[in-house]
Amino acid sequence: MLPSFATLIFLVVLAVYLVSSAIRILKEYERGVVFRLGRVIPVKGPGLVLVWPVIDKLVKVSLRTVTMDVPPQDIITRDNITVKVNAVIYFRPIDPVKAVTEVEDFYYATSQIAQTTLRSILGQSQLDELLTNREQLNAELQKVIDTQTEPWGVKVSAVEVKNVDLPTEMLRAIARQAEAERERRAKIIHAEGELQASQKLADAARIISTEPATLQLRFLQTLTEIATEKNSTIVFPVPIDLISNFMKVYGQTNNDEKKAGQ
Repeated sequence: MLPSFATLIFLVVLAVYLVSSAIRILKEYERGVVFRLGRVIPVKGPGLVLVWPVIDKLVKVSLRTVTMDVPPQDIITRDNITVKVNAVIYFRPIDPVKAVTEVEDFYYATSQIAQTTLRSILGQSQLDELLTNREQLNAELQKVIDTQTEPWGVKVSAVEVKNVDLPTEMLRAIARQAEAERERRAKIIHAEGELQASQKLADAARIISTEPATLQLRFLQTLTEIATEKNSTIVFPVPIDLISNFMKVYGQTNNDEKKAGQ
């Protein structure tokens, strides 16, 4: 009786172990690539998955988007300037079987492809393009990396260049260039203001020449502005038109006196 009871206990424990080993639970974002005697069978999951111990091997693959930092890379631009650039890449496996069977470690492989492509693509652009055309460069990087990772069942959704570290000498040169550009714009704005002011003055002069009353109105406005300053001395300009007749009469009188004296 004792050996039979021990055998029964052993069989129960073995059955519990086999059942517990065979039951796997995969989350909603996980898929299971099962190798049965070394051959791939259809993908399992999500939910409850049964695998046979010893003859089945389950490899979990997460389908969530992975955010990976690309380490800083030393890049020589097309205009022979050395910069250090880092980026971030967003990707996710869309074919779990290819992600497991076509490449040993698709995380590491995608990281290496991103680094080499970053040096290759950005090395073909000039420094100004690298600083200003970020969107175009990001799109080109995403397209090239996605083409290379497609055979692995990996989809690259976006690549973003994060920082561009410039040498100290180049930073000073860019600062001088920016200062010169600001001075140029300031001079242009000042010149445009002078041109507009001269045009307005010319228009005002033409109006005053055609309408003499406007000159008198301007004269009265000037007197009003002077009176508000509380000046002790006021210079009162008299238009030549008002005294021209008196000057003519005075000149005629002097001529008559000279003739009488002769």
